[in-house]
Amino acid sequence: MRRTGSGRTALLAVLALLATAPAWAADIEFYQTVDRNEVGTTDTFTLTVVVVDAPSNAQVRLPESDDFEVLSSSRGSQRSISLSGGGPAVIQDVTRHVLMLRAVRAGRFTIPPATLNVGGRTLRTDSIPMTAREGRVGNAPQAQQGGRPGLPDPFRNFRNMPDPFGDEPDVQDDEPVIPRGDSDLFLRASLDRDDLYVGEQATLSLYIYSRVDLSSVDAVTMPKLEGFWTEEVESPTQLTGEQKVVDGIPYRAYLLRRRALFPVKSGTLAITPAEADITTGFLFAGHRVHRVSNGLKVKVRPLPPGAPPNISNANVGSWRLSLDVSQTRVELGQPITVKVILEGVGNVKNVTPPKLTGPAALKIYEPSTTDKLTPNRNRIQGRRVVEYLVMPQRTGTFTLPTLEFPFFDPTRRQYDVARTDPVTVTVEAGAGGVSSLPSSMTPAQVADAANEQKNVLTAGGLRPVRNSAHFVGPSQPVWMRPFFVVGVLAPLGLLAGVAVIGGMRGRLATRSQAGRGRQQAKAARKRLAEAEKLKAGADAGAFYVEVEKAMVGFLEAQLGTPVGGLTREALGAKLAASGVGEEARTRVLFVLEACDLGRYGGGVEPGERRKVLATAAAVMEGWGG
Repeated sequence: MRRTGSGRTALLAVLALLATAPAWAADIEFYQTVDRNEVGTTDTFTLTVVVVDAPSNAQVRLPESDDFEVLSSSRGSQRSISLSGGGPAVIQDVTRHVLMLRAVRAGRFTIPPATLNVGGRTLRTDSIPMTAREGRVGNAPQAQQGGRPGLPDPFRNFRNMPDPFGDEPDVQDDEPVIPRGDSDLFLRASLDRDDLYVGEQATLSLYIYSRVDLSSVDAVTMPKLEGFWTEEVESPTQLTGEQKVVDGIPYRAYLLRRRALFPVKSGTLAITPAEADITTGFLFAGHRVHRVSNGLKVKVRPLPPGAPPNISNANVGSWRLSLDVSQTRVELGQPITVKVILEGVGNVKNVTPPKLTGPAALKIYEPSTTDKLTPNRNRIQGRRVVEYLVMPQRTGTFTLPTLEFPFFDPTRRQYDVARTDPVTVTVEAGAGGVSSLPSSMTPAQVADAANEQKNVLTAGGLRPVRNSAHFVGPSQPVWMRPFFVVGVLAPLGLLAGVAVIGGMRGRLATRSQAGRGRQQAKAARKRLAEAEKLKAGADAGAFYVEVEKAMVGFLEAQLGTPVGGLTREALGAKLAASGVGEEARTRVLFVLEACDLGRYGGGVEPGERRKVLATAAAVMEGWGG
């Protein structure tokens, strides 16, 4: 390659570029494009949101709609320098968000605008009309729709920006074949295996082989992977090559992408070629070329005979199943956290652990699922944790049964079953609380059982009744004594006075008790107003604590008795015995159940919080209806 100028001249040119850096600032450019406007319901299409020269604190909100699903997303950034006519250098910071989408239904729909919040103002892109047809439409021309027609794409780097690029994993790829006509620079895709079972992982790697200097790689288009569940394994953020020799010719090999493929059906599956635009050289000597990789085929075998019932294609790999119980001895009303943990090597994000079951006395709420992948450049491995909230409904000893997870191990080529041990849970009555009772008992039986629990005898037991008599001789009759009349009239006067005073005290006590009840009800409504302020906050637990305290305080004010230690069944019986209508009882129990779930189950959506708050307010406003 011919070199022009000297090192000193090149240094002066770089310094001149740096000197003009303050002149970069330009108006923010913000737009979105799609690769095509007509797609099939089984096709995927790409939405690209581009931001040019936005400050670092700018926040982008990508389009969301029920008309399409997001299969994958990535973000990349690049700083570009352009020179023209001897004028000052123009430097642009470009960020591009790339979404891989699929239409969920046939018909016409619109991709809503993306928004950019910066400096107190909001910018919006244009919306993009789309048409979806049933099935597959096929390959469509790469057209930039809905963005800026006629303008060159300013993004000049990779699409994806995950974890930083590291050392090359030990993958034995087939040696590429040097194509004719573009032997100095070519694109090649390879698989670590091309004969596998359904659900077994194959790793796809895409490399650039080059004997010339590379400046950037633009608009990488990965192959269509129909018939596969895919996961990103590695996507470098910068060009880092390693020395490789092909047919005796030295090349620099640059990894562009590495993906894990899990076939979901058997047969011979085709992997279409990948494409990339590559810029070689630097500044004036650079030029852009388009390269297309080779296509690939994978032979996928069905799972062998003898599979356990209801086994899924995702249950392929090497798996371990375990159960993590927060505590096995609890008081009634205290929650238990049970985690079903499935870990191993395989399609972690698509596998389904067995569902936790248990006796009716243990109420099991809907679970939450979290995934954690273990870093590995070649294999997908990690754990999927399904966390349940279990709330005991009565005292006793109960057993969570054994869970089983059948799977196929492709390494050993045989089926296996991962199992957990059964777990015994002991539920004890709470201190000072009422033990849970069968729902078939009458309210009177419930109250009697509660009172019976509170009966505690002293160490001395009950004292025997003693009858002592005192005998005197005959005396003058009482009616003949001088104080008889006074003695007869005095009790009558005293009785009248006591009756008057008792009536006055009763009225005062009734008024005092009613006043305390009103004060308690007022305090409960005030606490509910405090919960209103926490409704949209990040701390869901604080919100549900306030709502529960407000409801319990209101019930105690209306019923005139503590209800904090009662189970849901006992509380419902007490409300019914107090003459509370069925609709009000249903609302009260719904609010308290929702508070349990919100406090111990990780919270629910803000919309559900509004519903709980509105129901609690309706109970207080319509009490007695």
